[in-house]
Amino acid sequence: MNEKNTEDTFYVDRKDFSGWYNEIIDRAGIVDRRYPVKGMPVFLGYGYFIHDRIMRFMEEIWNRTEHQKMLFPALIPENLFTLEAHHIKGFEGDVYWIEKAGFNELEERLLLRPTSEVPMYHMFSLWIRTHNDLPFKIYQTCAIYRYETKSTRPLIRAREVPWNEAHTAHDSFKDAERQIAEAWAGYDELFEKYLGITGIKFKRPEWDKFPGAVYTSAMDLLMPDGKVLQIVGCHNLGQNFSKVYGIVFEKPDGTKDYVWQTSYGVSTRLLASVISVHGDNRGLILPPEVAPVQVVIIPIIFKGKEEIVMNKCMEVKKMLSENGIRVKIDERTKTPGNKYYYWEMKGVPLRIDIGPKDVEKSHVVCVRRDNREKYFVKEDSILEFVKKILAEIFNNISKKYVESLNKHIHNVESIDSLKDTMKNGGFARVPFCSVGEDGLACNEKIKEMGYDVRGTLYGSDELPDNKKCIVCGKEASNYVYIAKSY
Repeated sequence: MNEKNTEDTFYVDRKDFSGWYNEIIDRAGIVDRRYPVKGMPVFLGYGYFIHDRIMRFMEEIWNRTEHQKMLFPALIPENLFTLEAHHIKGFEGDVYWIEKAGFNELEERLLLRPTSEVPMYHMFSLWIRTHNDLPFKIYQTCAIYRYETKSTRPLIRAREVPWNEAHTAHDSFKDAERQIAEAWAGYDELFEKYLGITGIKFKRPEWDKFPGAVYTSAMDLLMPDGKVLQIVGCHNLGQNFSKVYGIVFEKPDGTKDYVWQTSYGVSTRLLASVISVHGDNRGLILPPEVAPVQVVIIPIIFKGKEEIVMNKCMEVKKMLSENGIRVKIDERTKTPGNKYYYWEMKGVPLRIDIGPKDVEKSHVVCVRRDNREKYFVKEDSILEFVKKILAEIFNNISKKYVESLNKHIHNVESIDSLKDTMKNGGFARVPFCSVGEDGLACNEKIKEMGYDVRGTLYGSDELPDNKKCIVCGKEASNYVYIAKSY
């Protein structure tokens, strides 16, 4: 912990992003990392409220688009898991195996789900019979378990991952593609309406797609240290899983076929993203829709004036609460200054100060968290002002992030200039020979330099005109985007 910080104050330069991140998730009450299983921190109330609210917005979107909410068992029998060769090849090193129950050896090993294709698709084969059952769309909000062997980082790379995953089945590849577009529209709504974050959508290279998928599309978010973080994975699974698990439907003409499938999901990386990209040296800056406290009221107490100040604070709180604003009065025996620092660190979007002179003048003092601007607001205008300023705060932090993202997309046309151009991080757009297996050797050279080929722009054909691959010098077939990733 930074020795400059007391219980209430917080100031860490975000140029040391790792230090800033580790300290703010502790100090702001996001997680407690002291639980004695590596990669499995305890979600604290403040942090879980934000995560849960993100998941609730996600669920509202899926409910509106006719996904059914379900909950599947966390345990998978080994025989089901091993049916899908590509899938197990991708996850066999990540699973937790269960071999005993009490004192009894199990006849068949079980594993904790690393993802849910296997248990879900076994049940799909029992539920889906005809074209009338399609499209079949479900989701669950649960936890998955992966024995992450890299360095764990709370919310970003963990061994127990709370997330939301959706899985669908369709009567054609075309309808599965329609579903992928619907999923991306849902994620765009979540990010743009509630979280104020966005990223770049990519079609991953062949060597980096989800095990068993026809292709993987994903969104990468730019973090403050210049690295990128995948925040969505969206997969067209084709008929690969349905052929393994026997998910067959009868077509209108009486013939039978295997269903076409998709899957997509988001996790606590969304919370990590919100914390990371909007914060500043003083702590969190939370989007109002997910902030546990949207408005904090600070009573400015003077001897002999306590009652009139507290009455006014209670009156303002009641009015805001009745209109759907999450509001708190800080009645702790702390100085106003300590309270200011504390709630700034917690990222509360708006602060209202009320002292005796404010009561006399029939106004309150409002201070924004994002830019720390101060306003004097008449009592009869408080509700209208609060709603207006919360919307302005969200628009401001969203715009600020998009501007930063756009500044960190660079065109690079030679391997020699790659590192110099990317010294401050971001994405390099480069001509590349192939995103198929033919490009694997060039990708390995990029990895040796400390970067990853993230893929081609999803839904866009960026075709190089007479360009050469920056690695091998062969004719480039694609523009790819390169970055350092978590």
